[in-house]
Amino acid sequence: MGEWLKLTMSDGHEMPCYHVMPEGERRGGLVLVHEIFGVTEHIREMAEEYAGDGYEVIAPQLFDRVEPGCELGYSGADWERAVQIARQEHDWDQGLDDTQRCITWMNQRGRPVFIVGYCFGGSVAWRMAQLSEDLDGASCYYGGYIATRFADQAPKCAAITHFARYDSLVDFAPVESLIAKQHPTAQHFVYEAGHGFNSDRRKDYHPESAELAKERTLMLFKALGG
Repeated sequence: MGEWLKLTMSDGHEMPCYHVMPEGERRGGLVLVHEIFGVTEHIREMAEEYAGDGYEVIAPQLFDRVEPGCELGYSGADWERAVQIARQEHDWDQGLDDTQRCITWMNQRGRPVFIVGYCFGGSVAWRMAQLSEDLDGASCYYGGYIATRFADQAPKCAAITHFARYDSLVDFAPVESLIAKQHPTAQHFVYEAGHGFNSDRRKDYHPESAELAKERTLMLFKALGG
């Protein structure tokens, strides 16, 4: 089981982060970035799962300035609120700076350091792979901005993406354009599934795709020293 701790961000904000120590020998550090719903039970379970694989994990609550303790549901008013926060109220650049703070903190605890993100977090993970000098690898799940806003720049570290062919929230045409760019540090995987296929809380959960994406993620981390 993990615990909540607070890390001081560049503006002095005390950011709540879910932290889980690895089981057995530490294979590396992992920054895990949440969906638009915040650090939900599902995200905490993912952090604990990666800890079971040998990684020290930290999952920052990036929406804390806007919605303290953000943990929203997947439908109705909660869905609408999550979209409002992610698209209108959350400061994207501040969020990247916050994520870098977490990467730096994890670096101080020992390399290698990786990042994984889902949905909103997938876009954050991809962008950090392009910007940060302190990451060894990135695994980015179905982030909408990856192919529409940040397709042109190659990641600085080895990065993989996981896109769903039948994603109702991420247009597949830009994804195909991203793949065609053939960035030397990136590899892209497409799954016969819908958006959010990794989460067993969502209607598009696809266990076979989730298992394969996790297997590929761990293979990447292990190939990079994790």
